[in-house]
Amino acid sequence: MSSIGRASVLIGAGTIVSRVSGLLRTIMLAAIVGTVASKAGDAFGLANQLPNNIYTVISTGVLTAVIVPQIVKAAAHADGGRAFVSKLFTLGTVILLAATALAMIAAPVIVQVYVNPDDFRPDQIALATAFAYWCLPQVFFYGLFALLGEILNARRVFGPYTWAPIVNNVVSVIGFGVFLLLFGGPSPDIVQWTPTMIGLLGGIATGGIVVQTLVLLVFWRRAGLQLRPDFQWRGVGLRHIGRLAGWTFLMVIVGQIAGLVQSRVLSEATGDGPSIIATQNAWLVFMLPYSIIVLSIGTPYFTQLSEHAAAGRDDEVKNDIVRSIRVLGMFIVAATAALAVASVPATRIFTNHPDEALAAAPLLLCFLVCLLPLAVLFVIQRTFYAYNDTRTPFLFTLVQGGLVAATAVAAAWLMDAGMIQVTQLAATVALGQSVASIVQVIIATVILNRRLGGIRVREWLLPLMRFALVGIPAAAAGWGVVLLCGGPTGWIAGDKLTGALAAALIGSVVIAVYLGILALLRTPELEPALALGRRFLPKR
Repeated sequence: MSSIGRASVLIGAGTIVSRVSGLLRTIMLAAIVGTVASKAGDAFGLANQLPNNIYTVISTGVLTAVIVPQIVKAAAHADGGRAFVSKLFTLGTVILLAATALAMIAAPVIVQVYVNPDDFRPDQIALATAFAYWCLPQVFFYGLFALLGEILNARRVFGPYTWAPIVNNVVSVIGFGVFLLLFGGPSPDIVQWTPTMIGLLGGIATGGIVVQTLVLLVFWRRAGLQLRPDFQWRGVGLRHIGRLAGWTFLMVIVGQIAGLVQSRVLSEATGDGPSIIATQNAWLVFMLPYSIIVLSIGTPYFTQLSEHAAAGRDDEVKNDIVRSIRVLGMFIVAATAALAVASVPATRIFTNHPDEALAAAPLLLCFLVCLLPLAVLFVIQRTFYAYNDTRTPFLFTLVQGGLVAATAVAAAWLMDAGMIQVTQLAATVALGQSVASIVQVIIATVILNRRLGGIRVREWLLPLMRFALVGIPAAAAGWGVVLLCGGPTGWIAGDKLTGALAAALIGSVVIAVYLGILALLRTPELEPALALGRRFLPKR
Protein backbone atom coordinates (compact mmCIF):
# COMPACT_ATOMS: atom_id res chain seq x y z
CA MET A 1 0.00 0.00 0.00
CA SER A 2 1.17 3.55 -0.71
CA SER A 3 2.51 5.88 1.97
CA ILE A 4 -0.83 7.73 1.79
CA GLY A 5 -2.65 4.49 2.57
CA ARG A 6 -0.36 3.56 5.45
CA ALA A 7 -0.61 7.04 6.94
CA SER A 8 -4.40 7.01 6.55
CA VAL A 9 -4.65 3.69 8.38
CA LEU A 10 -2.39 4.91 11.18
CA ILE A 11 -4.38 8.12 11.61
CA GLY A 12 -7.71 6.34 11.15
CA ALA A 13 -6.98 3.66 13.75
CA GLY A 14 -5.86 6.25 16.27
CA THR A 15 -8.87 8.44 15.52
CA ILE A 16 -11.27 5.52 15.99
CA VAL A 17 -9.82 4.69 19.41
CA SER A 18 -9.73 8.38 20.30
CA ARG A 19 -13.32 8.99 19.28
CA VAL A 20 -14.67 5.86 20.98
CA SER A 21 -12.90 6.79 24.22
CA GLY A 22 -14.16 10.34 23.68
CA LEU A 23 -17.72 9.05 23.43
CA LEU A 24 -17.28 7.27 26.76
CA ARG A 25 -15.93 10.52 28.21
CA THR A 26 -19.00 12.42 27.00
CA ILE A 27 -21.37 9.75 28.34
CA MET A 28 -19.83 10.09 31.79
CA LEU A 29 -19.91 13.89 31.59
CA ALA A 30 -23.62 13.72 30.73
CA ALA A 31 -24.11 11.57 33.83
CA ILE A 32 -22.57 14.40 35.86
CA VAL A 33 -24.08 17.59 34.42
CA GLY A 34 -27.07 16.33 32.40
CA THR A 35 -27.80 17.26 28.79
CA VAL A 36 -31.18 18.52 27.58
CA ALA A 37 -32.66 21.33 29.73
CA SER A 38 -29.67 21.30 32.11
CA LYS A 39 -28.66 24.77 33.30
CA ALA A 40 -25.48 23.48 34.95
CA GLY A 41 -24.68 21.47 31.83
CA ASP A 42 -25.02 24.55 29.63
CA ALA A 43 -22.81 26.54 32.02
CA PHE A 44 -20.04 23.93 31.90
CA GLY A 45 -20.50 23.41 28.16
CA LEU A 46 -20.04 27.12 27.54
CA ALA A 47 -16.95 27.39 29.77
CA ASN A 48 -15.28 24.27 28.38
CA GLN A 49 -16.01 25.38 24.81
CA LEU A 50 -14.08 28.64 25.17
CA PRO A 51 -10.60 27.05 25.02
CA ASN A 52 -11.87 24.73 22.28
CA ASN A 53 -12.82 27.76 20.21
CA ILE A 54 -9.30 29.09 20.50
CA TYR A 55 -7.92 25.62 19.71
CA THR A 56 -9.98 25.63 16.54
CA VAL A 57 -8.46 28.98 15.67
CA ILE A 58 -4.97 27.58 16.14
CA SER A 59 -5.38 24.11 14.68
CA THR A 60 -7.57 24.63 11.63
CA GLY A 61 -6.64 28.25 11.12
CA VAL A 62 -3.11 29.57 11.32
CA LEU A 63 -1.32 26.22 11.72
CA THR A 64 -3.01 24.22 8.99
CA ALA A 65 -3.28 27.12 6.58
CA VAL A 66 0.18 28.60 7.05
CA ILE A 67 2.60 26.54 9.09
CA VAL A 68 2.41 23.14 7.36
CA PRO A 69 3.21 24.50 3.86
CA GLN A 70 6.04 26.64 5.31
CA ILE A 71 7.61 23.69 7.14
CA VAL A 72 7.39 21.62 3.96
CA LYS A 73 9.31 24.39 2.17
CA ALA A 74 11.82 24.74 5.05
CA ALA A 75 12.69 21.04 4.72
CA ALA A 76 14.75 22.03 1.67
CA HIS A 77 17.07 24.17 3.84
CA ALA A 78 20.60 22.97 4.51
CA ASP A 79 19.70 21.92 8.08
CA GLY A 80 16.47 20.24 7.03
CA GLY A 81 14.42 23.06 8.53
CA ARG A 82 15.53 22.48 12.16
CA ALA A 83 16.36 26.13 12.85
CA PHE A 84 13.07 27.28 11.36
CA VAL A 85 11.12 24.81 13.52
CA SER A 86 12.90 25.93 16.72
CA LYS A 87 12.26 29.61 16.01
CA LEU A 88 8.64 28.85 15.16
CA PHE A 89 8.11 26.78 18.30
CA THR A 90 9.61 29.47 20.53
CA LEU A 91 7.51 32.20 18.97
CA GLY A 92 4.36 30.08 19.22
CA THR A 93 4.97 29.33 22.89
CA VAL A 94 5.37 33.01 23.75
CA ILE A 95 2.16 33.92 21.89
CA LEU A 96 0.23 31.11 23.59
CA LEU A 97 1.35 32.18 27.06
CA ALA A 98 0.26 35.75 26.38
CA ALA A 99 -3.08 34.66 24.92
CA THR A 100 -3.79 32.40 27.91
CA ALA A 101 -2.99 35.15 30.39
CA LEU A 102 -5.27 37.62 28.61
CA ALA A 103 -8.06 35.03 28.42
CA MET A 104 -7.83 34.35 32.16
CA ILE A 105 -7.98 38.06 32.99
CA ALA A 106 -10.96 38.60 30.70
CA ALA A 107 -12.84 35.42 31.72
CA PRO A 108 -15.93 37.18 33.19
CA VAL A 109 -16.28 39.39 30.13
CA ILE A 110 -15.78 36.50 27.69
CA VAL A 111 -18.49 34.41 29.36
CA GLN A 112 -21.04 37.23 29.29
CA VAL A 113 -20.31 37.94 25.63
CA TYR A 114 -21.30 34.38 24.70
CA VAL A 115 -24.68 34.33 26.46
CA ASN A 116 -27.90 36.28 26.42
CA PRO A 117 -28.16 37.82 29.92
CA ASP A 118 -31.95 37.76 29.65
CA ASP A 119 -31.85 33.95 29.52
CA PHE A 120 -28.73 33.06 31.56
CA ARG A 121 -29.52 34.07 35.13
CA PRO A 122 -26.77 35.69 37.25
CA ASP A 123 -26.16 32.45 39.17
CA GLN A 124 -25.79 30.52 35.92
CA ILE A 125 -23.34 33.13 34.56
CA ALA A 126 -21.41 32.94 37.85
CA LEU A 127 -21.17 29.14 37.56
CA ALA A 128 -20.02 29.39 33.93
CA THR A 129 -17.38 31.96 34.94
CA ALA A 130 -16.11 29.74 37.76
CA PHE A 131 -15.79 26.84 35.33
CA ALA A 132 -14.06 29.16 32.82
CA TYR A 133 -11.26 29.97 35.27
CA TRP A 134 -10.51 26.26 35.52
CA CYS A 135 -10.89 25.57 31.79
CA LEU A 136 -9.15 28.53 30.15
CA PRO A 137 -5.59 27.31 30.97
CA GLN A 138 -6.36 24.69 28.33
CA VAL A 139 -5.71 27.45 25.76
CA PHE A 140 -1.94 27.15 26.28
CA PHE A 141 -1.84 23.36 26.25
CA TYR A 142 -4.28 22.99 23.35
CA GLY A 143 -2.20 25.44 21.35
CA LEU A 144 1.11 23.80 22.25
CA PHE A 145 -0.35 20.41 21.35
CA ALA A 146 -1.58 21.70 17.98
CA LEU A 147 1.75 23.38 17.19
CA LEU A 148 3.77 20.26 17.98
CA GLY A 149 1.31 18.02 16.15
CA GLU A 150 1.23 20.05 12.95
CA ILE A 151 5.03 20.19 12.86
CA LEU A 152 5.07 16.39 13.13
CA ASN A 153 2.43 16.10 10.39
CA ALA A 154 4.50 18.31 8.10
CA ARG A 155 7.40 15.91 8.67
CA ARG A 156 5.11 12.96 7.77
CA VAL A 157 5.08 11.72 11.37
CA PHE A 158 1.31 11.30 11.68
CA GLY A 159 0.82 8.82 14.53
CA PRO A 160 1.57 10.75 17.76
CA TYR A 161 -0.78 13.67 16.99
CA THR A 162 -3.59 11.18 16.40
CA TRP A 163 -3.00 8.86 19.34
CA ALA A 164 -2.12 11.36 22.10
CA PRO A 165 -5.75 12.53 22.67
CA ILE A 166 -6.60 9.00 23.82
CA VAL A 167 -4.59 9.71 26.98
CA ASN A 168 -6.72 12.81 27.59
CA ASN A 169 -9.88 10.73 27.31
CA VAL A 170 -8.52 8.06 29.66
CA VAL A 171 -7.60 10.69 32.28
CA SER A 172 -11.03 12.31 31.93
CA VAL A 173 -12.92 9.00 32.17
CA ILE A 174 -11.05 8.05 35.34
CA GLY A 175 -11.52 11.53 36.79
CA PHE A 176 -15.24 11.67 35.96
CA GLY A 177 -15.62 8.22 37.54
CA VAL A 178 -14.08 9.53 40.75
CA PHE A 179 -16.41 12.55 40.62
CA LEU A 180 -19.47 10.30 40.30
CA LEU A 181 -18.30 8.16 43.20
CA LEU A 182 -17.86 11.24 45.40
CA PHE A 183 -20.86 13.35 44.40
CA GLY A 184 -23.16 11.21 42.27
CA GLY A 185 -25.18 12.67 39.41
CA PRO A 186 -26.67 14.06 37.36
CA SER A 187 -26.61 17.55 38.89
CA PRO A 188 -28.42 19.81 36.41
CA ASP A 189 -29.41 22.54 38.89
CA ILE A 190 -27.12 25.46 39.72
CA VAL A 191 -27.67 25.20 43.49
CA GLN A 192 -26.28 21.65 43.55
CA TRP A 193 -22.76 22.82 42.67
CA THR A 194 -20.24 23.50 45.44
CA PRO A 195 -16.75 25.05 44.99
CA THR A 196 -15.21 21.60 45.47
CA MET A 197 -17.36 20.09 42.73
CA ILE A 198 -16.56 22.98 40.37
CA GLY A 199 -12.83 22.71 41.01
CA LEU A 200 -12.75 18.94 40.59
CA LEU A 201 -14.72 18.88 37.33
CA GLY A 202 -12.82 21.81 35.84
CA GLY A 203 -9.49 20.41 37.01
CA ILE A 204 -10.20 17.04 35.43
CA ALA A 205 -11.12 18.66 32.11
CA THR A 206 -7.91 20.71 32.04
CA GLY A 207 -5.70 17.98 33.48
CA GLY A 208 -6.50 15.68 30.58
CA ILE A 209 -5.29 18.30 28.09
CA VAL A 210 -2.06 18.83 30.07
CA VAL A 211 -1.24 15.11 30.07
CA GLN A 212 -2.11 14.85 26.38
CA THR A 213 0.44 17.56 25.53
CA LEU A 214 3.16 16.04 27.70
CA VAL A 215 2.71 12.69 25.98
CA LEU A 216 3.15 14.35 22.60
CA LEU A 217 6.44 15.84 23.78
CA VAL A 218 7.66 12.32 24.59
CA PHE A 219 6.79 11.13 21.08
CA TRP A 220 8.43 14.25 19.67
CA ARG A 221 11.78 13.19 21.14
CA ARG A 222 11.37 9.65 19.85
CA ALA A 223 10.73 11.02 16.37
CA GLY A 224 14.31 12.31 16.38
CA LEU A 225 13.37 15.99 16.21
CA GLN A 226 15.27 18.55 18.29
CA LEU A 227 13.92 21.75 19.78
CA ARG A 228 15.77 24.54 21.50
CA PRO A 229 14.58 27.99 22.59
CA ASP A 230 15.45 30.44 19.84
CA PHE A 231 14.37 34.05 20.20
CA GLN A 232 16.24 35.18 17.09
CA TRP A 233 13.11 35.49 14.98
CA ARG A 234 14.70 37.50 12.21
CA GLY A 235 15.06 35.43 9.08
CA VAL A 236 12.18 33.12 9.96
CA GLY A 237 9.97 34.84 7.40
CA LEU A 238 7.61 36.45 9.89
CA ARG A 239 6.54 39.12 7.43
CA HIS A 240 5.54 36.51 4.85
CA ILE A 241 3.90 34.29 7.45
CA GLY A 242 2.18 37.34 8.92
CA ARG A 243 0.60 38.22 5.57
CA LEU A 244 -0.67 34.67 5.16
CA ALA A 245 -1.83 34.40 8.77
CA GLY A 246 -3.51 37.81 8.65
CA TRP A 247 -6.23 36.59 6.28
CA THR A 248 -6.53 33.34 8.21
CA PHE A 249 -6.92 35.28 11.45
CA LEU A 250 -9.69 37.38 9.91
CA MET A 251 -11.33 34.20 8.65
CA VAL A 252 -11.28 32.73 12.13
CA ILE A 253 -12.68 35.94 13.60
CA VAL A 254 -15.61 35.63 11.20
CA GLY A 255 -16.19 32.08 12.39
CA GLN A 256 -15.98 33.07 16.02
CA ILE A 257 -18.44 35.92 15.58
CA ALA A 258 -20.86 33.53 13.89
CA GLY A 259 -20.36 31.04 16.74
CA LEU A 260 -20.91 33.78 19.28
CA VAL A 261 -24.24 34.70 17.67
CA GLN A 262 -25.22 31.02 17.69
CA SER A 263 -24.31 30.68 21.36
CA ARG A 264 -26.37 33.71 22.36
CA VAL A 265 -29.35 32.40 20.39
CA LEU A 266 -29.01 28.89 21.83
CA SER A 267 -28.86 30.31 25.36
CA GLU A 268 -32.51 31.35 24.91
CA ALA A 269 -33.46 27.67 25.19
CA THR A 270 -31.43 26.88 28.31
CA GLY A 271 -33.49 24.96 30.84
CA ASP A 272 -36.39 24.52 28.38
CA GLY A 273 -35.01 22.30 25.62
CA PRO A 274 -31.87 21.36 23.68
CA SER A 275 -29.41 24.22 24.09
CA ILE A 276 -25.63 24.65 24.32
CA ILE A 277 -24.46 21.31 25.69
CA ALA A 278 -27.03 19.33 23.66
CA THR A 279 -25.75 21.04 20.51
CA GLN A 280 -22.17 20.20 21.50
CA ASN A 281 -23.07 16.53 21.97
CA ALA A 282 -24.87 16.37 18.62
CA TRP A 283 -21.86 18.00 16.97
CA LEU A 284 -19.63 15.38 18.63
CA VAL A 285 -21.63 12.56 17.05
CA PHE A 286 -21.64 14.42 13.72
CA MET A 287 -17.87 14.85 13.90
CA LEU A 288 -17.26 11.15 14.56
CA PRO A 289 -17.32 10.08 10.88
CA TYR A 290 -15.74 13.37 9.82
CA SER A 291 -12.79 12.81 12.14
CA ILE A 292 -12.33 9.13 11.38
CA ILE A 293 -12.78 9.41 7.62
CA VAL A 294 -11.93 12.93 6.49
CA LEU A 295 -9.01 13.64 8.80
CA SER A 296 -7.43 10.19 8.55
CA ILE A 297 -7.55 10.11 4.74
CA GLY A 298 -7.37 13.82 4.04
CA THR A 299 -4.43 14.76 6.30
CA PRO A 300 -1.81 12.67 4.43
CA TYR A 301 -3.26 13.90 1.14
CA PHE A 302 -2.83 17.50 2.29
CA THR A 303 0.85 16.97 3.05
CA GLN A 304 1.36 15.36 -0.37
CA LEU A 305 -0.73 18.05 -2.06
CA SER A 306 1.39 20.75 -0.39
CA GLU A 307 4.55 19.11 -1.73
CA HIS A 308 3.13 18.97 -5.27
CA ALA A 309 1.99 22.59 -5.08
CA ALA A 310 5.39 23.75 -3.77
CA ALA A 311 7.05 21.98 -6.71
CA GLY A 312 4.67 23.57 -9.21
CA ARG A 313 3.16 20.24 -10.27
CA ASP A 314 -0.39 21.47 -10.83
CA ASP A 315 -1.50 18.33 -12.66
CA GLU A 316 -0.50 16.21 -9.67
CA VAL A 317 -2.44 18.59 -7.41
CA LYS A 318 -5.55 18.06 -9.54
CA ASN A 319 -5.05 14.30 -9.33
CA ASP A 320 -4.82 14.59 -5.54
CA ILE A 321 -8.06 16.58 -5.47
CA VAL A 322 -9.99 14.05 -7.58
CA ARG A 323 -8.68 10.98 -5.76
CA SER A 324 -9.18 12.34 -2.26
CA ILE A 325 -12.72 13.64 -2.85
CA ARG A 326 -13.87 10.41 -4.48
CA VAL A 327 -12.49 8.21 -1.71
CA LEU A 328 -13.75 10.53 1.04
CA GLY A 329 -17.17 10.76 -0.60
CA MET A 330 -17.67 7.02 -0.76
CA PHE A 331 -17.07 6.62 2.95
CA ILE A 332 -18.88 9.78 4.02
CA VAL A 333 -22.15 8.97 2.23
CA ALA A 334 -22.29 5.59 3.99
CA ALA A 335 -21.69 7.26 7.36
CA THR A 336 -24.34 9.92 6.68
CA ALA A 337 -26.97 7.33 5.78
CA ALA A 338 -26.16 5.19 8.82
CA LEU A 339 -26.21 8.07 11.32
CA ALA A 340 -29.38 9.58 9.86
CA VAL A 341 -31.35 6.35 10.28
CA ALA A 342 -29.83 5.63 13.71
CA SER A 343 -30.12 9.22 14.98
CA VAL A 344 -32.36 8.42 17.96
CA PRO A 345 -30.40 5.45 19.40
CA ALA A 346 -27.11 7.25 18.65
CA THR A 347 -28.32 10.33 20.53
CA ARG A 348 -29.64 8.15 23.37
CA ILE A 349 -26.05 7.29 24.28
CA PHE A 350 -25.52 10.89 25.47
CA THR A 351 -28.83 11.54 27.17
CA ASN A 352 -30.28 10.44 30.48
CA HIS A 353 -33.85 9.74 29.29
CA PRO A 354 -35.49 8.46 26.06
CA ASP A 355 -37.50 11.68 25.71
CA GLU A 356 -34.25 13.65 25.69
CA ALA A 357 -32.97 11.50 22.82
CA LEU A 358 -36.10 12.20 20.78
CA ALA A 359 -35.67 15.91 21.43
CA ALA A 360 -31.96 15.94 20.53
CA ALA A 361 -32.05 13.65 17.45
CA PRO A 362 -33.30 16.42 15.08
CA LEU A 363 -30.14 18.35 15.97
CA LEU A 364 -28.00 15.52 14.60
CA LEU A 365 -30.14 15.18 11.47
CA CYS A 366 -29.79 18.88 10.69
CA PHE A 367 -26.01 18.76 11.09
CA LEU A 368 -25.78 15.68 8.83
CA VAL A 369 -27.09 17.71 5.90
CA CYS A 370 -23.62 19.22 5.46
CA LEU A 371 -21.40 16.21 6.23
CA LEU A 372 -20.60 15.44 2.59
CA PRO A 373 -20.15 19.11 1.60
CA LEU A 374 -17.73 19.60 4.51
CA ALA A 375 -15.67 16.64 3.32
CA VAL A 376 -15.38 18.29 -0.11
CA LEU A 377 -14.57 21.63 1.52
CA PHE A 378 -11.72 20.01 3.46
CA VAL A 379 -9.95 19.22 0.19
CA ILE A 380 -10.85 22.42 -1.67
CA GLN A 381 -9.90 24.77 1.15
CA ARG A 382 -6.59 23.08 1.83
CA THR A 383 -5.69 23.30 -1.83
CA PHE A 384 -5.81 27.08 -1.49
CA TYR A 385 -3.59 26.79 1.59
CA ALA A 386 -1.12 24.64 -0.31
CA TYR A 387 -0.70 27.52 -2.78
CA ASN A 388 -0.19 29.97 0.12
CA ASP A 389 -3.54 31.60 -0.62
CA THR A 390 -5.37 32.43 2.61
CA ARG A 391 -7.17 35.49 1.26
CA THR A 392 -9.61 33.54 -0.92
CA PRO A 393 -10.66 31.15 1.89
CA PHE A 394 -11.34 34.24 4.01
CA LEU A 395 -13.70 35.60 1.36
CA PHE A 396 -15.84 32.48 0.98
CA THR A 397 -15.75 31.90 4.75
CA LEU A 398 -16.99 35.45 5.22
CA VAL A 399 -20.08 34.51 3.22
CA GLN A 400 -20.52 31.33 5.26
CA GLY A 401 -20.11 33.12 8.58
CA GLY A 402 -22.62 35.78 7.59
CA LEU A 403 -25.15 33.10 6.66
CA VAL A 404 -24.55 31.20 9.93
CA ALA A 405 -25.18 34.32 11.98
CA ALA A 406 -28.17 35.37 9.87
CA THR A 407 -29.85 31.97 10.05
CA ALA A 408 -29.30 31.81 13.82
CA VAL A 409 -30.95 35.22 14.25
CA ALA A 410 -33.74 34.09 11.93
CA ALA A 411 -34.27 30.99 14.09
CA ALA A 412 -34.65 33.18 17.17
CA TRP A 413 -37.12 35.39 15.30
CA LEU A 414 -39.15 32.34 14.23
CA MET A 415 -39.32 31.19 17.85
CA ASP A 416 -40.36 34.61 19.12
CA ALA A 417 -43.03 34.74 16.40
CA GLY A 418 -44.40 31.37 17.53
CA MET A 419 -43.54 29.67 14.23
CA ILE A 420 -41.23 27.13 15.94
CA GLN A 421 -41.13 25.82 19.49
CA VAL A 422 -38.30 26.46 21.93
CA THR A 423 -37.48 22.73 21.67
CA GLN A 424 -36.91 23.22 17.91
CA LEU A 425 -34.61 26.23 18.22
CA ALA A 426 -31.29 24.33 18.36
CA ALA A 427 -32.20 22.11 15.38
CA THR A 428 -33.18 25.16 13.33
CA VAL A 429 -29.84 26.81 14.14
CA ALA A 430 -28.04 23.62 13.11
CA LEU A 431 -29.92 23.48 9.81
CA GLY A 432 -28.96 27.07 9.10
CA GLN A 433 -25.32 26.22 9.67
CA SER A 434 -25.58 23.29 7.24
CA VAL A 435 -27.11 25.46 4.53
CA ALA A 436 -24.35 28.03 5.03
CA SER A 437 -21.68 25.33 4.65
CA ILE A 438 -23.24 24.10 1.40
CA VAL A 439 -23.15 27.61 -0.04
CA GLN A 440 -19.54 27.96 1.11
CA VAL A 441 -18.32 24.81 -0.63
CA ILE A 442 -20.07 25.77 -3.88
CA ILE A 443 -18.39 29.18 -3.93
CA ALA A 444 -14.99 27.69 -3.00
CA THR A 445 -15.20 25.06 -5.73
CA VAL A 446 -16.12 27.57 -8.44
CA ILE A 447 -13.20 29.84 -7.47
CA LEU A 448 -10.63 27.04 -7.30
CA ASN A 449 -11.85 25.60 -10.60
CA ARG A 450 -11.16 28.95 -12.27
CA ARG A 451 -7.88 29.47 -10.42
CA LEU A 452 -6.33 26.18 -11.57
CA GLY A 453 -7.89 26.16 -15.02
CA GLY A 454 -10.25 23.33 -14.10
CA ILE A 455 -10.12 20.80 -11.26
CA ARG A 456 -12.00 18.10 -13.24
CA VAL A 457 -15.21 18.61 -11.28
CA ARG A 458 -17.17 16.05 -13.31
CA GLU A 459 -14.67 13.35 -12.36
CA TRP A 460 -15.56 13.66 -8.68
CA LEU A 461 -19.04 15.21 -8.69
CA LEU A 462 -20.68 12.40 -10.70
CA PRO A 463 -19.30 9.68 -8.38
CA LEU A 464 -20.57 11.65 -5.38
CA MET A 465 -24.03 11.73 -6.92
CA ARG A 466 -23.82 7.99 -7.57
CA PHE A 467 -22.82 7.36 -3.97
CA ALA A 468 -25.76 9.46 -2.76
CA LEU A 469 -28.21 7.47 -4.89
CA VAL A 470 -26.83 4.19 -3.53
CA GLY A 471 -27.20 5.59 -0.01
CA ILE A 472 -30.99 5.85 -0.41
CA PRO A 473 -31.78 2.09 -0.53
CA ALA A 474 -29.09 1.48 2.09
CA ALA A 475 -30.81 3.95 4.43
CA ALA A 476 -34.18 2.34 3.63
CA ALA A 477 -32.80 -1.02 4.75
CA GLY A 478 -31.62 0.55 8.00
CA TRP A 479 -35.01 2.16 8.54
CA GLY A 480 -36.56 -1.27 8.10
CA VAL A 481 -34.49 -2.46 11.04
CA VAL A 482 -35.71 0.52 13.09
CA LEU A 483 -39.34 -0.37 12.32
CA LEU A 484 -38.76 -4.02 13.19
CA CYS A 485 -37.42 -2.84 16.54
CA GLY A 486 -40.58 -0.88 17.32
CA GLY A 487 -39.69 2.43 15.69
CA PRO A 488 -37.71 5.37 17.12
CA THR A 489 -39.73 5.27 20.34
CA GLY A 490 -39.32 1.49 20.73
CA TRP A 491 -36.83 -0.46 22.78
CA ILE A 492 -33.87 0.88 20.80
CA ALA A 493 -34.06 4.08 22.86
CA GLY A 494 -34.60 2.31 26.17
CA ASP A 495 -31.21 2.99 27.78
CA LYS A 496 -27.67 3.97 26.86
CA LEU A 497 -26.38 0.44 26.25
CA THR A 498 -29.40 -0.51 24.16
CA GLY A 499 -29.00 2.70 22.16
CA ALA A 500 -25.34 1.92 21.45
CA LEU A 501 -26.11 -1.66 20.39
CA ALA A 502 -29.07 -0.59 18.24
CA ALA A 503 -27.03 2.15 16.56
CA ALA A 504 -24.30 -0.40 15.77
CA LEU A 505 -26.82 -2.88 14.37
CA ILE A 506 -28.63 -0.31 12.23
CA GLY A 507 -25.36 1.17 11.00
CA SER A 508 -23.98 -2.27 10.11
CA VAL A 509 -27.04 -3.06 8.00
CA VAL A 510 -26.84 0.28 6.19
CA ILE A 511 -23.14 -0.13 5.43
CA ALA A 512 -23.52 -3.77 4.34
CA VAL A 513 -26.29 -2.89 1.87
CA TYR A 514 -24.37 0.16 0.68
CA LEU A 515 -21.18 -1.81 -0.01
CA GLY A 516 -23.18 -4.63 -1.60
CA ILE A 517 -24.80 -2.31 -4.12
CA LEU A 518 -21.45 -0.65 -4.90
CA ALA A 519 -19.98 -4.11 -5.51
CA LEU A 520 -22.82 -5.00 -7.90
CA LEU A 521 -22.21 -1.74 -9.76
CA ARG A 522 -18.46 -2.53 -9.83
CA THR A 523 -17.63 0.87 -8.42
CA PRO A 524 -13.93 1.57 -9.07
CA GLU A 525 -13.41 3.30 -5.70
CA LEU A 526 -14.55 0.20 -3.81
CA GLU A 527 -11.43 -1.93 -4.27
CA PRO A 528 -8.88 0.57 -2.90
CA ALA A 529 -11.32 1.45 -0.10
CA LEU A 530 -11.66 -2.21 0.92
CA ALA A 531 -7.89 -2.58 0.75
CA LEU A 532 -7.63 0.37 3.10
CA GLY A 533 -10.22 -1.21 5.40
CA ARG A 534 -8.35 -4.52 5.49
CA ARG A 535 -5.34 -2.70 6.86
CA PHE A 536 -7.34 -2.15 10.08
CA LEU A 537 -7.88 -5.89 10.56
CA PRO A 538 -5.39 -7.91 12.61
CA LYS A 539 -2.90 -9.90 10.55
CA ARG A 540 -3.11 -13.66 10.74
